[in-house]
Amino acid sequence: MDPVDTQVERDVKLLKELGLKLKYAINTHCHADHITGTGILKTNTGCKSMISKESGAQADILLNDGDKIKYGDQIIEAVATPGHTNGCMTYVNHRERFLLSGDTLLIRACGRTDFQQGNPHVLYKSVHDRIFTLPDDYFVYPAHDYKGNLRSTVGEEKLHNPRLTKSVEEFVSIMEGLGLAYPKKIDVAVPWNLRCGPSQLGEVMKAD
Repeated sequence: MDPVDTQVERDVKLLKELGLKLKYAINTHCHADHITGTGILKTNTGCKSMISKESGAQADILLNDGDKIKYGDQIIEAVATPGHTNGCMTYVNHRERFLLSGDTLLIRACGRTDFQQGNPHVLYKSVHDRIFTLPDDYFVYPAHDYKGNLRSTVGEEKLHNPRLTKSVEEFVSIMEGLGLAYPKKIDVAVPWNLRCGPSQLGEVMKAD
């Protein structure tokens, strides 16, 4: 999920050590803060790439809201949660009671909404209608966390998220007042990520 180009060597090594075959490389959205490792993983493992159809990016499988992703005896549901970008998806495993929220819902935070189709009204609705309606005990695994936290729960975020516990008007005001710097890698990362990243087109050699 959300592979990074600079970490593919680590990922391939771990797959070999554990004797696992990678079936899918899935992205929650078209990222602006890093170059995806999806294409490199495709070259090295033969896996198929997945991303939301609404992202506008290339992939072997373009997902729509409600699509089911099967692996082994598990099923993940693709749930459209736009707002950070148009193509954001949250992936929910109801059997194991967890969700992979990308940048839509972070631990005690959320993704920014000031670039790349971002819209605070849409993000607020996505979280409240598509994530906060899930059972409170579902674990939340975001794409990353800047404070070293690994997971939260739906119930925790409903009670303690300092942005998303506010009214929609307060939330929009918070998001519009963040004053964040322009993403450093966006001008390089987004064009690559729209093409599934390097290596699929032959630009990067296979990892050892």
